[in-house]
Amino acid sequence: MSSVLRPAATNHGPSTADKYRPISTHLAIAPPVSVVIPAMNEAENLPYVFKTLPDWIHEVVLVDGNSTDRTVEVARELWPKVKVVKQRGKGKGDALITGFEACTGDIIVMVDADGSADGNEIVSYVSALVSGADFAKGSRFANGGGTDDMTFIRKLGNWALCTAVNRKFGARYTDLCYGYNAFWRHCLDKISLDCTGFEIETLINIRVVKAGLKVQEIPSHEYLRIHGTSNLRAVRDGIRVLKVILKERSNRRELRRQEHHSPLLDSVRGEVS
Repeated sequence: MSSVLRPAATNHGPSTADKYRPISTHLAIAPPVSVVIPAMNEAENLPYVFKTLPDWIHEVVLVDGNSTDRTVEVARELWPKVKVVKQRGKGKGDALITGFEACTGDIIVMVDADGSADGNEIVSYVSALVSGADFAKGSRFANGGGTDDMTFIRKLGNWALCTAVNRKFGARYTDLCYGYNAFWRHCLDKISLDCTGFEIETLINIRVVKAGLKVQEIPSHEYLRIHGTSNLRAVRDGIRVLKVILKERSNRRELRRQEHHSPLLDSVRGEVS
């Protein structure tokens, strides 16, 4: 694959090697990687987030949700070249959509700003993408994953919603409501996003499947938020996730009905009969 270079097995000159960024002793890549971090009043957590980010990434896009603390200043101190984008509206979904639009990399990685995600795992996501996947989906429940942050009720709710998506859309997910994911930027052309809250992750997961994109789950460990409290509310956001599932299922049925009764198909059926 042209986007992957395995240094030990090549003998290219400096002009070719300069096109690639080393990821590990066995792998280097050409595609630039953008990391999107939505943040609102996360100044205390950002040092923990940024210290695990690999130095080979192309850019960090921090989407500031109108913070009243030193979130922006701290981000610039930690990563001088950080691209800061002001969020237009409210909600995690709105922040991520804003960040995606600002990315210039070929690969986009979604990372939370609360310190729960380990940036060292990004190599696994990127490796999956350059090896052929369209969407690398983090999973706390895949073999090798884990979570320190989910209560029994949240685990049960996540399992139930994940099961519903798998049955209704033919997916094979082991985790649904998790925000650590990566994908090729061109995938955004096939999964138009139009929600503002935490349900954005579920919407992405569903539309990726509906678009027929190749998904690979990546085992990921979710740590406890380091400072502050989360804006996530299990019941409220669980209901919003369920509404997304039902809406997407309804839209799928309507599309099938339109295809079944399309004038082109009707004319073909008429000629055959």
